[in-house]
Amino acid sequence: MNNIMNTADQQQRWSTDQKIAGALGMILTVIFAVAALWVSINLLSWAMDHKAQARAVPDTAEVTVAVRERQLDCLARNIYYESGGEPFEGKVAVAQVTLNRVKSSQFPDDICRVIYQKSPIMDKVVCQFSWTCSGVTKVKPANGREYEESMAVAKKVLLEGFRLPSLEQALYFHGDYINPGWKRTKVAHIGRHIFYK
Repeated sequence: MNNIMNTADQQQRWSTDQKIAGALGMILTVIFAVAALWVSINLLSWAMDHKAQARAVPDTAEVTVAVRERQLDCLARNIYYESGGEPFEGKVAVAQVTLNRVKSSQFPDDICRVIYQKSPIMDKVVCQFSWTCSGVTKVKPANGREYEESMAVAKKVLLEGFRLPSLEQALYFHGDYINPGWKRTKVAHIGRHIFYK
């Protein structure tokens, strides 16, 4: 009789264990499905942004007035948001890094696409220039004088070819108040930014 009761208890425990294992399996399946969906949505969003930016610039060697104005506006905004309070050299440095990226095969071959480039890393999308993910891209620059200075630097660098010799190979920079732990070669420290190749 005891053997029959022990067998019945074991079968009941085994049945309960199976139900728990099944429930845990379902929960894990749902978690993985949600995670996969989230990653897919982020990658799709990045791909759509990238494709929209690629279509925004005509694929032609001939630069029209409209294209040049768009390039100048993108460059001026990048200078403004990345180095608006910096001295002249600091503004030139940000513009020069942007144009160095346009020439590099590691980045898009258009000024605006370089600036608004997003990269999927692990489970998130990272902006190459942080201000482009902050929402300010849709607002007019608040400080008119700094934006005018940024536009003047954009014209000097893009149209007149003004460059800082120490930044010929610079492709990256960050504020001197942070330490991202980069293993890149430092080429200059201008204003509040450190530049690397």
